[in-house]
Amino acid sequence: MAAEVSPGEYKDVVLFLATAGVVVPLFRRWRISPILGFLGAGVVLGPYGLGALADTIPWLAAVTIEKPQDVAQLAEFGVVFLLFMIGLELSWERLRLMRRFVFGMGALQVAVCSAAIATVALMLGQPLQAAAAIGAALALSSTAMVMPLLAESKRQHSQAGRATFAVLLFQDLAVAPILITLTIIGSQGDGELFSPKMLLTFAPAAIGIVALVVFGRLLLRPMMKSVARAKSEELFMAASLLIVIGAGLVAALTGLSMALGAFIAGLLLAETEYRHEVEVTIEPFKGLLLGLFFLSIGIGLDLSLLVAKPVLIVGMAVGALLLIGTVVFVLGLMFGLKPRKALEAGLLLAAGGEFAFVILDTAMNSGVVDREVGRTVLVASTLTMFCIPVLAALGAKLGGRPGANPAANTPVEPAAPPAGETAVVVVGYGRVGRLVGDMMGRHDIPWVAAERDPRLVEAGRRAGASVFYGDASRAEFLRRCGLDTARALVVTMDNPEGNEVVVATAREMRPDLKIVVRARDARHAKRLYELGATDAVPETIEASLQLSEAALVDIGIPMGLVIASIHERRDEFRNELNRPEALGGRRRLRDGVKP
Repeated sequence: MAAEVSPGEYKDVVLFLATAGVVVPLFRRWRISPILGFLGAGVVLGPYGLGALADTIPWLAAVTIEKPQDVAQLAEFGVVFLLFMIGLELSWERLRLMRRFVFGMGALQVAVCSAAIATVALMLGQPLQAAAAIGAALALSSTAMVMPLLAESKRQHSQAGRATFAVLLFQDLAVAPILITLTIIGSQGDGELFSPKMLLTFAPAAIGIVALVVFGRLLLRPMMKSVARAKSEELFMAASLLIVIGAGLVAALTGLSMALGAFIAGLLLAETEYRHEVEVTIEPFKGLLLGLFFLSIGIGLDLSLLVAKPVLIVGMAVGALLLIGTVVFVLGLMFGLKPRKALEAGLLLAAGGEFAFVILDTAMNSGVVDREVGRTVLVASTLTMFCIPVLAALGAKLGGRPGANPAANTPVEPAAPPAGETAVVVVGYGRVGRLVGDMMGRHDIPWVAAERDPRLVEAGRRAGASVFYGDASRAEFLRRCGLDTARALVVTMDNPEGNEVVVATAREMRPDLKIVVRARDARHAKRLYELGATDAVPETIEASLQLSEAALVDIGIPMGLVIASIHERRDEFRNELNRPEALGGRRRLRDGVKP
């Protein structure tokens, strides 16, 4: 017999989904970050907003969050999924190249800001241990808010964006030692802080990191290969979620944060051919859970404290913004950032972050920080988080265009794009795709390939080719493969319908892109031209031309005459297939109107 369903149990979930359905489209239409919408909705729907009036106006209980603790517990997964996606976009090699900013600028930012804030807290009468906890909590910025804002404005690869990410990465790495230290301080009371016993407690965390790396390298690729061979999107999604949540739980069991475990799993998967398909699969979960996270931040803003201590809380918020922003600006200059870029990084990192809630909650539960003081500091930190979208917009304006180079005014057509960019995306890595990739390599043109058959992907990887497993008919997957900056797309699949979908998708994404596609016959080539292909190569026509070339040469016709006549006949076929009405269809498609 089915269990009785109580609608009230699902009220908080329905309120969140309704908020997402209203806030995101509305704020995107107004060109305002949806983050502000979720934060504002959390304030309004939380127990310190409309919930505070529910006793006086009973019907308000139906439109307010009743169990913020349940929402906050689920919202933590938003940060976990975000760190996993950040790990996927990195690699061990790239992390090694960033070590100067991560372990230099990042470490100095955490140390200097923590010490400065702790000094202010000491001057305001807090004990040493409480001051250290408050300093560590407020020194950490918001990865969950800053990185999506950088991605939205396409500034994550700018000079300021890379420096900001490096600092945020070190902050995420620092969370686990901070939490472990606070727990030990709370358990030892006023005893010795840096004893051998305290140092030994870090051993499980170190063992956890080593276990994640070792078992991840041994098990992740074989597991994903097995899942990919099943050719089931549902199974692939389940495996991706298992990796994120499983790695987070393993990290949590050893005293680390779940977010750090997910980040390590992302780093390990970034080295595999399944990286882009996992990114596309996880993206919707990350977006939804991050929205829930921002909602929970708004719910936690205690308006009663803000009303009771407005000068103190606003003063703390403004002081923290100025102090941290100034420290990051100076460090940026020390590490070689241009003044405008250092200022942008300072504005991005000035506000508090999500880990302040975790750290202060641990400190309050262990008795290190007085609960009333901790709640006051949390409200001030939340206020600074509300400022992040405004600070990010101001930083983008002051920082200038990402990658702008005023000296490079002369238009030059490079032989190949800059290192790290993709010049050609090859869809399909069978016999035809391998030959196309080989020819690109002979001319030193950087390229990547996409393939749905895991066996072909594995063979290509063994040969040293940059081949990724995934469905190229999805725009987001093509974008992950570098189509936004690619100079050409070559579609080589032997599936006519699949080729048509890829061509239509790519043409909608990039009206200026050169698209060369394999066609089955003349009729199929005509259809591909209508969908927006730059060149369609029919197999039957090419086979007949090659047969004719071989026969003519074998019977004694001079090679030069044969090649010239073959090229002439090929051009005639192309002109016949690409006649004006087909061109008109392509033009309409490029203008945003489907033929």
